[in-house]
Amino acid sequence: MSHRSFSQWMGDIQQRTEAALDRALPAADVAPERLHQAMRYAVLGGGKRVRPLLVHAAGQLVQADNARLDRIASALELIHAYSLVHDDMPCMDDDALRRGKPTVHVEYDEATALLVGDALQTLAFQHVAEASLCDDPVRHIAMIRQLAIASGSRGMAGGQAIDLASVGLELNLSELEFMHIHKTGALIRASIALGAQCGRPLGDEAMATLDHVGKVVGLLFQVVDDILDAEADTATLGKTAGKDAANDKPTYVSLLGVSRARELAEEMCQDALASLAPFGDTAQRLSELTRFIVRRQF
Repeated sequence: MSHRSFSQWMGDIQQRTEAALDRALPAADVAPERLHQAMRYAVLGGGKRVRPLLVHAAGQLVQADNARLDRIASALELIHAYSLVHDDMPCMDDDALRRGKPTVHVEYDEATALLVGDALQTLAFQHVAEASLCDDPVRHIAMIRQLAIASGSRGMAGGQAIDLASVGLELNLSELEFMHIHKTGALIRASIALGAQCGRPLGDEAMATLDHVGKVVGLLFQVVDDILDAEADTATLGKTAGKDAANDKPTYVSLLGVSRARELAEEMCQDALASLAPFGDTAQRLSELTRFIVRRQF
């Protein structure tokens, strides 16, 4: 068990990730300068870095090398950042604020924002293709494929398509879960699965357990996000509060109410913690991070 507190560990990983992203992104003075400046604007200096935290927490289970974890963490964060840039555009959610500052299409322009998203996505795959993620080249390729699936039409992008098609509709709980397993959950699920493949191999049963944890934590993150959108203010969130209700989007709060949504979040948290228990101390950070996600205030 680590002697560092969870907050110290989290701060260390966030700093590692910021430095890794800074190295991964093209310098602002490299042509085309405006695009590279906008890419750095979209990625650096903001965000909780939940996906990189999950990568490193899962990596603890397998004694993974931090440099490998940084690669996966950076790639996931680049894809996450691209998705936020595109989601905020007028053709999607049309938002003006993200991470406490103007969204990319507001600070720059819509065409630049579109290119920023495109470039960040391709950079993510370049980043994981250029360095070894594990000792087995075949598994390395499988990990890149897994990242692609989690990002595409069977993952995050598909979830966003379902989200856009669901505006004004009343979804039941299973339909809402299906949407968020893809939109929010796919990258969170991949963060745990990919982090756990960067070190010593785990058996099929252990990987299946971690996949279940990733699925639960992904949904848990979204439940809490819906609660915060309904209850927190814009200054606290760093993005426009109450946007889901204003846009008539189906959420866990609109379906269940705040009280039941909180109960569901706690049930999901306990499910994930119980699944992690057999891993013992090696799952310390994953367990702590699960508790953090359910209790986060922003």
